Amino acid sequence: MDLLNTLVDKGLRRELPTRDEALAVLATSDDDVLDVVAAAGKVRRHWFGRRVKLNYLVNLKSGLCPEDCSYCSQRLGSTAGILKYSWLKPDEASKAAAAGLAGGAKRVCLVASGRGPTDRDVDRVSDTIKAIKEQNENVEVCACLGLLSDGQAERLREAGADAYNHNLNTSEGTYGEITTTHTYADRVDTVQKAHAAGLSACSGLIAGMGESDEDLVDVVYALRELDPDSVPVNFLIPFEGTPLAKEWNLTPQRCLRILAMVRFVCPDVEVRIAGGREVHLRTLQPLALNLANSIFLGDYLTSEGQAGKADLEMIADAGFEVENAGEVTLPEHRAPSGGCGSHAEAGCGSHEAAGCGSHAEAGCGSHEGGGVCGSAPVAPAEAPADARTDLVSVRRRGAGTDLAPNA
Repeated sequence: MDLLNTLVDKGLRRELPTRDEALAVLATSDDDVLDVVAAAGKVRRHWFGRRVKLNYLVNLKSGLCPEDCSYCSQRLGSTAGILKYSWLKPDEASKAAAAGLAGGAKRVCLVASGRGPTDRDVDRVSDTIKAIKEQNENVEVCACLGLLSDGQAERLREAGADAYNHNLNTSEGTYGEITTTHTYADRVDTVQKAHAAGLSACSGLIAGMGESDEDLVDVVYALRELDPDSVPVNFLIPFEGTPLAKEWNLTPQRCLRILAMVRFVCPDVEVRIAGGREVHLRTLQPLALNLANSIFLGDYLTSEGQAGKADLEMIADAGFEVENAGEVTLPEHRAPSGGCGSHAEAGCGSHEAAGCGSHAEAGCGSHEGGGVCGSAPVAPAEAPADARTDLVSVRRRGAGTDLAPNA
């Protein structure tokens, strides 16, 4: 296909595709999906080889969130039967992180539900970061605490945080339909605060909330302009007890096309498959490794993921290798704290027209796999008969419990 050849050439040059080209990727048929994967895979391998970075989530505080993010099992008014607990102590969080690191994770993502941290919360998380770093050499620590106030990003950086995650989740035009307790501009402001403090910015999206192709392209182009180092791609986990419980809009092929589009728009950035891959990609997960160079290991914030051992076997069987702690994730041309292209001449493209821009399946603020925050979306349709609702499983082990984690 001429389209795919053009996109590969642009990806190898870090040149921004046109919006029509990005939309055309999403519009390709299931018959062409392997061609799309093969093309985007050339771009992925050019910048990241066959390495897969492993990340591990630790939910520091679960549930009890005052925000109304429609996708989130921890939202205000959620009746999802998730674990609910207040702040883990630093030693508890460090112990939880150790399980993921023992399984091969290179980065620990510390997530807490809520609108944003108080200064006391920043102190708690700072103590946790220090405890993890003291016990684990070369570990990367990313914080995901919601909306940041002035000075908080700098304090996290001083405590040893390497990165900060805060997702845009969806397009600016549809954001108000998903969340009412904060704005799209609030999220952009937090990512910019992280950048300014010298933290590696991590910001992504959630697909499957009923958005259009145009919305998906809008948010990915906005992310590129925002210029994060890593872009998590979450697929909505439709939790019972949330407003989006019946939103089953994704197929494995659709997920692959979305990941390919993100890779073409952000060719030299860490693209991470985040929450929902087991639910929506299912047996096609290994194909997705040709598009993304990063995944989460084991469980997510409030839902269970694929067993960590199965993740490692999948990576090996697909011909990829786990990135070790001594390897640098991003290509050499990107500054250590730079983003996906806007800094200096580095970048995830030519930035003449745009740039690349939290954590999986969590909730308010920036959490992945969760989604966006919103209270009163349009009533969703019934789930289609072939929806795999049986794959949505609430986490009952790991952080906040006495049971061993799935790492």
